[in-house]
Amino acid sequence: MLLNGPRIEPRGGATALVVVLHGYGANGEDLISLADGWQRRLPRAAFVAPNAPEEIPGMPGALQWFPLTLRDPGERWRGVVAARPALDGFLDAELARYRLGPDRLVLAGFSQGTMLALHVGLRRSTAPAAIVAYSGLLAGPEHLGEITARPPVLLVHGEADDLIPVDALHIAREQLAAAGLLVEWHVRPGLGHGIDPVGQQLAGDFMAKALGGLLPR
Repeated sequence: MLLNGPRIEPRGGATALVVVLHGYGANGEDLISLADGWQRRLPRAAFVAPNAPEEIPGMPGALQWFPLTLRDPGERWRGVVAARPALDGFLDAELARYRLGPDRLVLAGFSQGTMLALHVGLRRSTAPAAIVAYSGLLAGPEHLGEITARPPVLLVHGEADDLIPVDALHIAREQLAAAGLLVEWHVRPGLGHGIDPVGQQLAGDFMAKALGGLLPR
């Protein structure tokens, strides 16, 4: 299945690609505006926010990477596994479009998009430059032994998130660090299930450092 979505391109050729994965019930337009705040730190990056391939029944215009009820932990693992091939193919095509190597890729996700960003990013044949993970969780942590890539990871979560509790950040940071990944994490005081300006700035700085070779791999 071919993915597509809104994009923002730099003047001149792109030297990096940032792919932003939206959450359950949203679409690419919901997150592409993050690029406005990141362009100052990443002036030569191309940004693209693909639309998830599945519509949510009974919710016109709402998209999902995979069905999600949050009642069955197994559905998250089955979901990311099923969604991976389409996203992997999209990432390869986008890198080819901009004539970039796989190490010039950053994956950023929000909520369900974070689940997919972590799953796919840790299983690329060449590690992305970084993964930015907002307000999500690590699906299938018991499968971390199969990962093939260890990019630096930024976890950002709202302290008052009532959809995916902040405990998910702490669990993920411990599991990822135990698997040998560099993990930076931030809890945003008083924030619910969303992204605030500070979280956006933190991600811009993190991505710029990673793409500039300033973070250990």
